[in-house]
Amino acid sequence: MLKLGAEFKIGEKVVYPAHGVGVIESLQVRNVSGTQKKFYMLRIADSEMTIMIPTENVQTVGLRRIIGRDMVSKVYKILREKKVEVDQQTWNRRYREYTEKIKTGSVLEIAKVLRDLFVLKADKELSFGERKMLDTARNLLVKELAIARSFPEERIMEELKTIFARH
Repeated sequence: MLKLGAEFKIGEKVVYPAHGVGVIESLQVRNVSGTQKKFYMLRIADSEMTIMIPTENVQTVGLRRIIGRDMVSKVYKILREKKVEVDQQTWNRRYREYTEKIKTGSVLEIAKVLRDLFVLKADKELSFGERKMLDTARNLLVKELAIARSFPEERIMEELKTIFARH
């Protein structure tokens, strides 16, 4: 991996909020309005999407490293919480709230969304939007947990099924 002057290395796996895990493929310099700017070229895993992120905006957009072991245990703790108050507001209000949580890119917020939707699903049928949100939250979480724990995604999916079978 080539070390860059900035925060991330070429080849490093990182998380881009709402899109999930990606790989820093290169660092490019582009001329923007007469000014030289550096950009990370980020390829999102399992897609053809490449995102250009100005190195100076890394904090603003929420680009971050894959979580460490300490965060993995916090994620599982959130997922296992049984006493959850599911918001009884309308589904579209809940949907907006969950969307905001996913956009933060925080693995803990995404875990809460996934848990809350599974709890809600046990009580009633989810709307189409909520089902899509559940899939999105699950996919974002599974990919990052698989990399953080060095396990195949299938094993993480099985663990989630076991956890939520008890809800």
